[in-house]
Amino acid sequence: MAEDSGARQKDPSNQKCGRKKTVSFSSMPSEKKISSASDCISFMQAGCELKKVRPNSRIYNRFFTLDPDLQALRWEPSKKDLEKAKLDISAIKEIRLGKNTETFRNNGLADQISEDCALSVIHGENYESLDLVANSADVANIWVSGLRYLVSRSKQPLDLMESSHNTPRFAWLKTVFEAADVDGNGIMLEDTSVELIKKLNPTLKESKIRLKFKEIQKSKEKLTTRVTKEEFCEAFSELCTRPEVYFLLVQISKNKEYLDANDLMLFLEAEQGVTHITEEMCLDIIRRYELSQEGRLKGFLAIDGFTQYLLSPECDIFDPEHKKVVQDMTQPLSHYYINSSHNTYLIEDQLRGPADINGYVRALKMSCRSIELDICDGPDNEPVICNRNNMTSPLSFRSVIEVINKLAFFASDYPLILCLGNHCSVQQQKLVVQHMKRIFGNKLYTETPLSSEAYLPSPEKLKMKIIVKGKKLPCDQDILEGEVTDEDEEAEISRRLSEDFSREPKLIWLCKELSDLVSLCKSVQYKDFETSMKAQNYWEICSFSEAEASRIANEYPEDFVNYNKKFLSRVYPSAMRIDSSNLNPQDFWNCGCQIVAMNYQTPGPMMDLHTGWFLQNGGCGYVLRPSVMRDEVSYFSANTKGIVPGVSPQVLHVKIISGQNFPKPKGACAKGDVIDPYVCIEIHGIPADCTEQRTKTVQQNSDNPIFDESFEFQINLPELAMIRFVVLDDDYIGDEFIGQYTIPLECLQPGYRHIPLRSFVGDIMEHVTLFVHIAITNRSGGGKAQKRSLSVRIGKKAREYTMLRNTGLKTIDDIFKLAVHPLREATDMRENMQNAMVSVKELCGLPPIASLKQCILTLSSRLVSSENTPSVTLCMKDAFPYLEPLGTMPDVQKKVLAAYDLMIQESRVLIETADITHDKIVQCQKAGMEFHEELHNLGTKEGLKGRKLSKAIESFAWNITVLKGQGDLLKNAKNEALENMKQIQLACLSCGLSKTGSGHADAKSKRCLEAIQEKDTGDENGRL
Repeated sequence: MAEDSGARQKDPSNQKCGRKKTVSFSSMPSEKKISSASDCISFMQAGCELKKVRPNSRIYNRFFTLDPDLQALRWEPSKKDLEKAKLDISAIKEIRLGKNTETFRNNGLADQISEDCALSVIHGENYESLDLVANSADVANIWVSGLRYLVSRSKQPLDLMESSHNTPRFAWLKTVFEAADVDGNGIMLEDTSVELIKKLNPTLKESKIRLKFKEIQKSKEKLTTRVTKEEFCEAFSELCTRPEVYFLLVQISKNKEYLDANDLMLFLEAEQGVTHITEEMCLDIIRRYELSQEGRLKGFLAIDGFTQYLLSPECDIFDPEHKKVVQDMTQPLSHYYINSSHNTYLIEDQLRGPADINGYVRALKMSCRSIELDICDGPDNEPVICNRNNMTSPLSFRSVIEVINKLAFFASDYPLILCLGNHCSVQQQKLVVQHMKRIFGNKLYTETPLSSEAYLPSPEKLKMKIIVKGKKLPCDQDILEGEVTDEDEEAEISRRLSEDFSREPKLIWLCKELSDLVSLCKSVQYKDFETSMKAQNYWEICSFSEAEASRIANEYPEDFVNYNKKFLSRVYPSAMRIDSSNLNPQDFWNCGCQIVAMNYQTPGPMMDLHTGWFLQNGGCGYVLRPSVMRDEVSYFSANTKGIVPGVSPQVLHVKIISGQNFPKPKGACAKGDVIDPYVCIEIHGIPADCTEQRTKTVQQNSDNPIFDESFEFQINLPELAMIRFVVLDDDYIGDEFIGQYTIPLECLQPGYRHIPLRSFVGDIMEHVTLFVHIAITNRSGGGKAQKRSLSVRIGKKAREYTMLRNTGLKTIDDIFKLAVHPLREATDMRENMQNAMVSVKELCGLPPIASLKQCILTLSSRLVSSENTPSVTLCMKDAFPYLEPLGTMPDVQKKVLAAYDLMIQESRVLIETADITHDKIVQCQKAGMEFHEELHNLGTKEGLKGRKLSKAIESFAWNITVLKGQGDLLKNAKNEALENMKQIQLACLSCGLSKTGSGHADAKSKRCLEAIQEKDTGDENGRL
């Protein structure tokens, strides 16, 4: 059995990872981890090889060192004399990480250079760049952090080697040591020191702490095992500093070794996408996470407190907004995906597994809203629930529904569907009805559906109701019992087992009382879409076998989506899955199928997708489908090869930074305690979005492997996309599963986040995390207005316009032709604004994922002189934040200001003309919709029939979808532009780029900006 579970833990996803395996033999360039600025300086003084990139696409290997006096950077070999092959630290203006200069952008070999290994040193009055590539992201981070530290401190001489002993962290560690040193001798037993470090950092292994003390004592040639205060501080710093968090801290603290409230505020706004943050809120975070009393009193967060904060639930990757119900719950039931279970009573495979009450307990506690009951005749005239392949341990029907009654609304208030598989005699069917009526009482929904309605009621209207799905007697016959066809799934299984596919469906007897319990979910047989669209009632539901649903999804994807707008579809796993393996639910969600039944008892990638998907919308078991799959007139095909009409594609940027405390895979015994982890990122959604990429393998590191790799994914339908992060152990025989986490794209939070990894069976593993950076660009709206909405060019391709299609119906085509020009205008306005924003970011030396707040910060550091006087000033003209030069400016700054002006201008054009263009698009959409009911008649008049008529109707739906979608995108772009103007204005004020007491922020600004209450300039400076 153990062998079997080990085999099952192999994750099939890793067998097809999109990249060849690569191995990183070193996580850090030296044995000693970087834990302070002096570590960076020492490394730079020792020097290392870096590649020097020239604008002419040439790349040279050079050995770079930092002078012993910390005054200059030198490289060799060089044709220049020694005094010229150097760069004075005093001439450096800024240091950039990543490929963020003209040289990198225009270099023919740039694609082969890793974003995370590139760095640029900007120097001189003309902002020239020295562009370098390190052998690893770690080395790049050391040079960037070390140089930034030197530049920021170039005005004050300091003894760097001493400085690491004067940091807030050292002061705190000394007080910790002194409190534990009861004798006050300044030394402590090794055992006590080990316990103390373990108390401060419970994730550390005791053996690792002891080994570190031995290393320190050996380096000092000590014989005693007693630990001094300095040795304790050194051991703690080396064991508990995560270099990647240290580099981040230095970067956001403007090269200090701690964060103050202003630094934290800026980090939360510009990087983490948090809005409405105040200084008091930042001080509160510092008070809750800073470990030293001094830090809490003075308001600063050192490395250990910052690490704790990043690991806290406050920095979780899952957007807390989605932990509550956030979607519209008043749409028809058929517009939602419904969390559904197959053979709920099983906790093992469907061939041999006994029925178990815990199957229902587990499903209901996981917000399952559609459960299955296979009811048979039991002994003593009591119906039972059992696996009909294994009758050994039947469950009493009454005890099962008592459990269901108790837990039905434990995890969700929204309706619960009971799928009845009825195999009882009429006599015991009547007992089934009695038990259900007595135990469920008024929770049972038995109201007769109204034929005047066209759609099912909403989840909101059906709150706290239990709906029975099953067969019904014909309503036109007043009979007490009658014959109906057997449940579809059972019929298919028996047909397959007998291999007699031509057999007539099996008939069973049904009593009127059980028939009357079924109202909104009457089971009927599917024939074809044409028959269904004409004859099916909205309260009737078809069940599809996996094979049948797959065939329909491939052959008629558009028809399947349209059918599911009005009717519920249930898809159940193939009868061939005797091991109770799971189908891929995404294949059927893409076609709008609501009830995709999953074998909850079988963990693995498919169950991960299902569990991850239903985490959203407060985990209530109902997820609203994208509007393009709900609107009565809309076109959507899951098999679309690229852009979905009316939906703006987004780019997901993921940086996998590091892992923490990876466990050894279960069942793996070959390599002792050593693991070689790598991370696989899978994108699931419509086929055009499905892809995966992997990081390099980090050798022999489970505690804190550093990956530092960036990835980009274009997502065409964000509302249906999910990301699955899988950590695997690289092994010759077959890669072993370590952990995974699956999350809908809509629930991702931007910025630096820790991902809590789940085990193979789906449990959260304590302290096992993946540290990542997330950014989503091109996001226009999409239900996340409170998150920063960024824009970026995807390559410099020719502009693409979403085209309208010819229906072949002249009257209608003439209306749609009127929309061609406004649609082009709308696309041009959006793209021009986005491109202007990207140009500003590029000239600021920032990547496309940067926020405008970060742009203004970078600009202000260039435009404010050493005397703290700005060379430009904020000037509000007609409510738009222009920057006016004060005196002459160097050409390089003029270029940036020109790009900034263009960005404001393009935003202004969009804000001022969007409404007019939007109205034209909406008018065309409304005019077209007036012909919706007449389409068939118009087509017949024009002589269209059969496939040609269907094509005309499809083109009409396509055009309506494009008009609605493009109208929404333009509206969202205008709101984004307004928000951008507000953010720029606030950022300029807080960076000191405004005239003193600039209370003249223009009365007209109220037209599109909220009036900003300004404080006097002294208070504004340095705050954001």
